[in-house]
Amino acid sequence: MLPAELISALSSLLPPDRLYTDPVECYTYAYDNSRKIFPPQAVAFPLTTVEIQAIVNLCNQYNTPLVPRGRGTGTSGGSLPEQGGIALSLERMLNILSVDPANRVITAEPGVLNQTIQDVAKPHGYFWPPDPSSAMYSSIGGNIATSAGGPHAVKYGTTRDHVLGLKAVTGAGEIIKTGCYTTKGVVGYDLTRLLIGSEGTLAVVTEATLKLTALPSTVAGITAYFRDSNSCAAAITQIMALPQLPSALEFLDSGSLNLIRNHHPEMLPDDANAMLMIEADGFESETATTVSTILSACKTDGLIGANRAENIAALWKARKALSPLLREIAPKKINEDVVVPVNSLPEFLNSLEQLSKRYQLANVNFGHAGNGNIHVNLLIDPDDAGEAARAEQCLDRIFDLVIRLNGTLSGEHGIGSEKRPFIHKEIDQPTLALMKHIKQIFDPNNILNPGKLFP
Repeated sequence: MLPAELISALSSLLPPDRLYTDPVECYTYAYDNSRKIFPPQAVAFPLTTVEIQAIVNLCNQYNTPLVPRGRGTGTSGGSLPEQGGIALSLERMLNILSVDPANRVITAEPGVLNQTIQDVAKPHGYFWPPDPSSAMYSSIGGNIATSAGGPHAVKYGTTRDHVLGLKAVTGAGEIIKTGCYTTKGVVGYDLTRLLIGSEGTLAVVTEATLKLTALPSTVAGITAYFRDSNSCAAAITQIMALPQLPSALEFLDSGSLNLIRNHHPEMLPDDANAMLMIEADGFESETATTVSTILSACKTDGLIGANRAENIAALWKARKALSPLLREIAPKKINEDVVVPVNSLPEFLNSLEQLSKRYQLANVNFGHAGNGNIHVNLLIDPDDAGEAARAEQCLDRIFDLVIRLNGTLSGEHGIGSEKRPFIHKEIDQPTLALMKHIKQIFDPNNILNPGKLFP
């Protein structure tokens, strides 16, 4: 239960339609895409930086957990109020504060959807490169919290590469500004990049200055089908060694292709067990050269065929439908977004196949192969205790494999609570201790998203 004095103070600060205390209303904010449930005792909907500061100060005064939240599309449990307290929903902070085509900048509040930024930037000839599968529904605040990426990160980078500056309220209740409005600036420490990917554990972002990129004049798609994952992985390595960089390079294994076949039986060759969805963009002459060189690089022993795609939109629609379709195979999936160096992909995919057989688990893999970012999906029945235990053991071995190959445990989903027990595999104790010290400086009473990230 929250202290009555805290509820009274919040009620004085926010009107009734922006403060939920009814458990039924609060339940909507008890879960994210990790499918785990932790109900908050209250949900607050601030509209301004000053209101957020006041809420943070109250939570400090009453030692109450405060969990920032966007649209709840995250998969790692980062926005779950595990310790109860207050869910701080930023979904109503929807103002685009400025559009500045001359400087290629949009400044917006954290509740603005990724797709809205794209829609506003497009008439000026620009786009914002981060493009997670949830772009239609996820907010830029959530994108910033996990440094979201997506298919085009292979060429354009992740959220961390496209934010110039932030306004935020720290866990201590201080309003800070990080970064600058210009694309060049080296005054002080780079606190912007520190806050991006911190999953709401250090500060609540209230305003973001986003760096836009010019829309390419032409975009071309390629589909390449392979008899096995080995030959497909070899093609990925060859493509990424080219001077002509694709704007997207997506990998789909046999399990992924079977999901697509169930809905589009005529779409794929019968003997294809791996596929690449490739995109190239730029000026027309540049794109033509890139497509030609990529088609040549696809020629490995297991290539069935590689051709220019006629309908790029249909291609991406099929790719983005994969994750929801996994529910058809098993009622639960363990979805990990690990990353390995591109030249390690053949060994990683081989070892992954061996591990799934060893632990007798269904396994479907797809992802952003150009970055070595593979979404590993272990499909299990949560009511089968033996299968769930095998899945945890398999996951532990997968993470060991990733670290041995000089990879990382998360490329874009974040740590949240789902990967929390494994973070020590990647980060040594002195570095973890430093991170915890930084957390203490920003959030001395540990009210912001407590318990996340660290084991």
